Amino acid sequence: MIRYVDHTEGVLPRHLEGFFADWPNPPSPDTHLRLLEKSDEIVLAIDEASRQVVGFITAITDGVLSAYIPFLEVRPAAQGRGIGRELTRRMLARLAGFYMIDLVCDADLQSFYADFGMRPTAAMIIRDHEHQAGRQRADIHRGEQEFPGCIEGASSGEVPLAS
Repeated sequence: MIRYVDHTEGVLPRHLEGFFADWPNPPSPDTHLRLLEKSDEIVLAIDEASRQVVGFITAITDGVLSAYIPFLEVRPAAQGRGIGRELTRRMLARLAGFYMIDLVCDADLQSFYADFGMRPTAAMIIRDHEHQAGRQRADIHRGEQEFPGCIEGASSGEVPLAS
């Protein structure tokens, strides 16, 4: 039996092994737990018999207009049982009322999300595979060095206001 929860209470890194199966440089279970804890919204699928997390979905949101779903994953051994569909249904119910709910997926998954009323659109992305296992705390201000001048005229974190 699968139990669905919206928190990480009682979840340990050892309960998160086996995810990101096809990733060449996957996040560790410790990093995965941090990812869940830092997300604005989560739904976990927990197998009652094994006490393992077998699926999860996350969302980040501004709490006003928009939400983004970066992750939906079900362990390979648990796929084909409707867990991903139930995780998605529950997350979309949690996000109901937002103007926009976005996610980016491969073309072969678009029909899955279309069943929930989502439609294809164009998207722009950056994928930094060097950090696929997770951003370390030392990387927090990395963007300021790698992308200087993104906000022309800005210095020391200040954003110039229009006159």
